[in-house]
Formats: sequence, C-alpha cells, structure tokens
Amino acid sequence: MWTWTALDTDSKLIVSWMVGSRDADTGIEFMDDLRSRLANRVQLTTDGHRAYLEAVEGAFGGAVDYAQLVKLYGKAGEEEERRYSPSVCVGTRKAVVVGSPNLAEASTSLVERHNLTMRMSLRRFTRLTNAFSKKLENHCHALALYFVWYNWMRPHMSLGMTPAMAAGLTDHVYSKEWLSDLVSAQYPKLGPRGPYRPRQLQAA
Repeated sequence: MWTWTALDTDSKLIVSWMVGSRDADTGIEFMDDLRSRLANRVQLTTDGHRAYLEAVEGAFGGAVDYAQLVKLYGKAGEEEERRYSPSVCVGTRKAVVVGSPNLAEASTSLVERHNLTMRMSLRRFTRLTNAFSKKLENHCHALALYFVWYNWMRPHMSLGMTPAMAAGLTDHVYSKEWLSDLVSAQYPKLGPRGPYRPRQLQAA
C-alpha cells in the first residue's frame, strides 16, 4: 500500500491524502479527490510517476499549471549501503506538462520533507521492524488520526501556527480533548468506560 499526499506549499496543509496501490486507478481517484477540494487554479508539481499524467489530465483537464520533476539517480555504493539507503540523487529534470507552470518554483521538496515527518511521527512507518500495520483498516485509521493532528493540532515550526491556521481554516490550535471527543462521537464504543478490572497483570 502507498500513501498518496498533496501538500500546499504556502500553508503546509495536507489538502488530500489516500492509501492505495501505486497504480493508475488509485492515482485517478486521488487526483479526482484533490480537484474536488480546490476552489481555484493551482500550480501542481509531481514526481515522475507515470500514473500522474493520466490522473491529472482526467481530473483537471487544462485547468491546471502542471509540471513534473524527475530525479536523476547515480549508481549505488557498497552492498550494505544499497540495502539501507536509496541511491544518491545527482540531479533533476523539470518538464511542463499542462498550462504555464513556473519551473523555477516547480519542486517536490516540501512534500518529500513531509514524508519524513510522517515516518518520524508514525511508528507504523519505521523500516526493518515488526511495527508495520497488519490490517489495512487499522493503517488507514492511524493515518486519519495523524493527518488531523498534523493539519489542526501541531504548530508547524516554520510557520509558528498549524497548517489549518495558515490556510485560514481556523484561528486557533485544536486540543487533544477535541480530537478525543471527535473520535468518541464517530465511534461511541471507543468512548470513556468504567474502571478497568484486570484478571492478571505482569510487570518487568
């Protein structure tokens, strides 16, 4: 499963996200969702994944300024280094696909940096451990909680406010209590319960 994300470079808001295969069908569904959330024409930059070409055309037509940024990689190093680290990026190639994007501003750096934030914030994304999700449903629930926290509750270091505040969607930081109430309203069975009565405990 692949986590698709679209990030607003000004507010750092995650505008749309989706979990699915890294194929054309998921790409089309993802771009359709992204388009439905936008009120104006935007400049869009993606990496060189081929699925984006058809997906962006189907969702936006010509109503977007779209560029692709393709990374160029050099040869991998030693065998041990190749196993744990990606190949070294030695350059990029930018290409106009639709409209009139400003190639000087065409970049995927911020959304890729967010991928690191997501990996650092969610144990399920830790490599070479058994912390990965065993069920797709649980994985999606964990991501949903993360994106609510990221957009509405976590002040962004470079902004001094949450992405939702920077985007003008709210004027305050939302609390953990708000999130707890939101989850309890959606899933009543997960709400507050009585005292826990264990049968047997162990501690080490």
